[in-house]
Amino acid sequence: MVATSVRHMTTPLLLLSGAGLPAWIWDDVRAQLPVETRVVEYPRGSASLAEYAAAAAATADGWESYGVVAHSLGGVVGSELLAQQPERVTGFFGVSAIIPAAGSSFLGALPSPQRHVVSLAMRLMGTRPPAKSIRSGLAAGLTAEQADRIVADFDPESQRVYRDPVSPRVFPEVRRYLLTTGDKEFPESLQQKYAAEIGGPVDRLDTAHLPMLEQPKLVAELVESAYA
Repeated sequence: MVATSVRHMTTPLLLLSGAGLPAWIWDDVRAQLPVETRVVEYPRGSASLAEYAAAAAATADGWESYGVVAHSLGGVVGSELLAQQPERVTGFFGVSAIIPAAGSSFLGALPSPQRHVVSLAMRLMGTRPPAKSIRSGLAAGLTAEQADRIVADFDPESQRVYRDPVSPRVFPEVRRYLLTTGDKEFPESLQQKYAAEIGGPVDRLDTAHLPMLEQPKLVAELVESAYA
């Protein structure tokens, strides 16, 4: 059961999506949060991880401080953002997020031999998975209509965001991880490793990789309870 705090939430939230995903995946969660939220638009192309983080920082312009909600690859971008703006990021909430150790990368945070297989596949075929793979992995647990939209709107990321190492950073006092137990992208054991890198409480939802679409109300309640 999700317990929401009686305290009032005031921190604006910066939302970092997973690889290739459109901003609309957050719509139902954003509608239920009582604070201003913004979704980062990644630079893509050949942009570096630092440039992804800079785009995230620019999205938060005008906020003195803010919390981060980072999904999947967004955990890598959020980690680098935290290294760039430690004084402004007051909270970090990972949603089935990849959290590399400092000095490692998205690929480096994958177990061997998976990291080598994924790295080679990206070099040969780019960073857009086949539609069949998107449907069976990333979009598992969704309705047919939602899966169709994910496939149609998928926008491949820069190679560098997967390969660039994350800078040293210290996670803020407000930190939490949402582990998705039915995830076909990252097994529970791997997510536990990423959660340990953050070092805060861990919540669990029985969803696949996109809980903000499967269970938006519960995700919003967990985010609010973390930041209230």
